[in-house]
Amino acid sequence: MSDLTGVVVTHGTVAEGMVEAAERITGITGVFVPVSNEGCDLEDLGDRIDAATRGRPSVVFVDMPVGSCLQAAARVVRTDSKRAMVAGVNLPMLLDFCFHRELTPSQAAQRAVTKGLDAIKSLGT
Repeated sequence: MSDLTGVVVTHGTVAEGMVEAAERITGITGVFVPVSNEGCDLEDLGDRIDAATRGRPSVVFVDMPVGSCLQAAARVVRTDSKRAMVAGVNLPMLLDFCFHRELTPSQAAQRAVTKGLDAIKSLGT
């Protein structure tokens, strides 16, 4: 298995909850690093994201395709080809990521988008 890391960047404590849920469901730990934008500006958030990747190949999962988390992550990701980003994180994509860490960051990000979109369904009448 690769050392591909997932960094989950969200507002508040959402990242912690998503990482905890992924670990409980899969039984796999150490794959994700939760990062919060709580109490920091864009530069500080970028530093948190950069530190979370620790120079390793990474996919940065951002909670929304707008806002401070996206802006900070985009600044970090564009400076290193070993990093890729997905905007609009959900639990199914994180679960799938745990089992496909042999992919390149770009391949893993594209797979995450596909799996995340496939998991969204309307079940109402």
